[in-house]
Amino acid sequence: MPHSLAKPLKLPEFVALMAMLSSLMALAIDAMLPALAQIGQELGNQHANDNQLVITSLFMGTALGLLFFGPASDSFGRKPPLFAGLALFIVGCLVSIFAQNFDQMILGRLLQGFGLAAPRVVTLTMVRDQFHGREMARVMSLVMMVFILVPAIAPMLGQTILWFAQWRAIFWFLLAMALVGLLWFALRQPETLARSKRAAFTPIQTGRTIWLVLSNKASMGPTIALGIIFGAILIYLSTAQQIFQGLYHQGDRFALVFGSLALVFGVSSMLNSKLVRRYDMTRLAFVSLTALMGVSGLYYFFAQAWDGVPPFWTLLVYLSFFYFCMAILFGNLNALAMEPLGEVAGIGAAVVGTLSTLISAGLGMVVGQFYNDTVVPLVLGVAFSALVSALVLIWSGKAPFIEAPPTA
Repeated sequence: MPHSLAKPLKLPEFVALMAMLSSLMALAIDAMLPALAQIGQELGNQHANDNQLVITSLFMGTALGLLFFGPASDSFGRKPPLFAGLALFIVGCLVSIFAQNFDQMILGRLLQGFGLAAPRVVTLTMVRDQFHGREMARVMSLVMMVFILVPAIAPMLGQTILWFAQWRAIFWFLLAMALVGLLWFALRQPETLARSKRAAFTPIQTGRTIWLVLSNKASMGPTIALGIIFGAILIYLSTAQQIFQGLYHQGDRFALVFGSLALVFGVSSMLNSKLVRRYDMTRLAFVSLTALMGVSGLYYFFAQAWDGVPPFWTLLVYLSFFYFCMAILFGNLNALAMEPLGEVAGIGAAVVGTLSTLISAGLGMVVGQFYNDTVVPLVLGVAFSALVSALVLIWSGKAPFIEAPPTA
């Protein structure tokens, strides 16, 4: 059979490989956090807030890469785009390793982000190629169980490297992880998309499909809301090092504190998988946005009473609630955005990912620059993101008190 596919990997190895590849993004973000101040100082940054670009530029690159690797994986198979993406990520790591100024560092991070869009797309599509229904949900849950651990341990890995070497060694570590993943994938993972099922890559048809997705109000509402509320996560990621180490003097404990909060996201994600069986996704998203907006508003006034620097334990409680709500919002808004797309799910996923990531990265960049040695910009940014996201859902008809239009 000329178009037959090789025998798939056994489930434990497949899950481990997919989890490793999908975790590269979280590793490339969170392992860098303890080193942001050192990077900025060595590369001549005059303003500490500019160090945040090391994080947000990675997301900007990923947003652009998703729009390329999404259609490419449907046209050329799953393996070639992943090879290209990881190769580009490795090049980006080398650019950052040998960077002599901050502009070169940002170029390297943009290349890394663009390349990391490939494993983000390919891991999902490979699971979808081989599993369906409940079995697909089970495999994705297994992958996510491993993936959830990465944000918790990545800052500790970065901090450990800094105890023995300079910040450039973190990029060598990322490069080594990408090489291991690339070789493992090349040697062990067979292609999962038969040639007979591949779609022709035509820019005109792709453009028409993208416009079809963009003009779908029921999908774009949750997509824009997802981008805005995920922007709150980027505000937090961009300022976390400055808040924990600079403002609250946590020093080497930064990695432990950050990792502990990341685990809240994982627990909330697992809880959400049970909640969606009992409650409507729209209701869960809207309630989470309302709660996040209200709690952020109250905490803003509380923080102001402490001149913008409230007791550290109260910040941890607030951020735990923030992470709890974000996990519910991330899963449900993604699902609401993809629900109306039907036959254009492949390119639809790329458009949803690109647009939401561009919005979040832009919001993270802008609000992060307002950091002023208090937690006020972060808390106001979260409250604003929740408010606008809720308004966008209302505009698109995705609110629990708005009746859905009758189906034909």
